[in-house]
Amino acid sequence: MRRRRLLVGATAALAMPSILRAAEPAADQASEVDVLLLLAVDVSRSMDEDEASLQRAGYREALRSTQVLDAIQGGLIGAIGLAYFEWSGMEDQRLLVPWTRIANAEDATAFTNRLAASPLGIGTWTSISGALDRASRLIQAAPFRTSRLIIDVSGDGTNNSGPPVEEARDRAVARGIVINGLPVMKTASMGSYDGPADLPLDAYYRQSVAGGFGSFVLGVEDFAGFGRAVRRKLVMEIAGESAPSLSVV
Repeated sequence: MRRRRLLVGATAALAMPSILRAAEPAADQASEVDVLLLLAVDVSRSMDEDEASLQRAGYREALRSTQVLDAIQGGLIGAIGLAYFEWSGMEDQRLLVPWTRIANAEDATAFTNRLAASPLGIGTWTSISGALDRASRLIQAAPFRTSRLIIDVSGDGTNNSGPPVEEARDRAVARGIVINGLPVMKTASMGSYDGPADLPLDAYYRQSVAGGFGSFVLGVEDFAGFGRAVRRKLVMEIAGESAPSLSVV
């Protein structure tokens, strides 16, 4: 009986390492990236369809640009993990392009083609807090390994749905995630955002949305300049500390 128990124990011990190995991520180069970058894009009702289309086109053009591709390939690994989702109200968040490894122009083109093929929908409320909580979960579930985790959130209004945005920001930062903001400072002719009259939207993003070590806010005056601003912001995020030395046209 004792010999039988020893054999059973030995069999279980031999089986355990294989189970653990199967549960661990593959330690190959393809699973590593320089940064995980999640693009969280506002499509709430404060935008019309033309503005939302310009916004999405700005991301597509930026991701195919020479400047962004140079920043990607200039990294230690030469690849990033990228995903894109659009959000409005607390329960309205659509992942349009899941986590994808981008290492060259072909990868970027495939990513942007998938984004272009996704139907465009305009939502209702503006829940930045809901977007940040969803973004945090998506980053935690990413299939790539890196120490740099970034949420890139763009929008044209303040949080008016769900819990306070500061709480969601703090939860994400506690997980080691950096949040950068791209607020669209709409002119009077385009409609105004729904925040305090004495607090410009870029100041609101700095105060309540952005967070984490090295976080920043890059405001844009309107959707006409959105594509250029996105390109500059992506280069800064991908290149990290070397961003000031890169030229963005």
